[in-house]
Amino acid sequence: MEQLNTTNSVGLDTAGDERKAIVETLQFIVISVGEEQYGIDIRYIDNIVRMQHITRVPKVSAYLKGVINLRGEVLPVMSIRLRMGLDADEITRASRIIILRSEQEGNVGVIVDEVKEVVTLPVNEIEKVSREAKDGKPVFISGIGKYNGELISLLDLSSITLEENV
Repeated sequence: MEQLNTTNSVGLDTAGDERKAIVETLQFIVISVGEEQYGIDIRYIDNIVRMQHITRVPKVSAYLKGVINLRGEVLPVMSIRLRMGLDADEITRASRIIILRSEQEGNVGVIVDEVKEVVTLPVNEIEKVSREAKDGKPVFISGIGKYNGELISLLDLSSITLEENV
């Protein structure tokens, strides 16, 4: 997969003249989980693969679905739906496993309902979200991005991939 991350784009400044301004942007893979759209920073994505057989591992959290063998590497796979407290996964032809790179945890796969598109968002149009958890539960969203008139919740991968303190 080609590495596409922070880029620069050129636009007009507020005066509307022809001087060029540099705008920092980030790229996100837009996924659907249930009825919602979420964005995952492309810098943390190692691979996107079709659903495959997941070998169950006993005595782990319910959201950890098991492990897969991807080109000789055994990777844990989790249900992003169950991790976020949503209904169980309904595996369809559009379902995918996104392999995330995590320096602390190693690579991990997350099951998503569908991978939609890659979008580029200007950093100044991303609204940060409060990091304070309510009721001791993790906050899975780090910000909200606006793209083509729609809002995309940007996932905080560290809160998704970290093991719960139960």
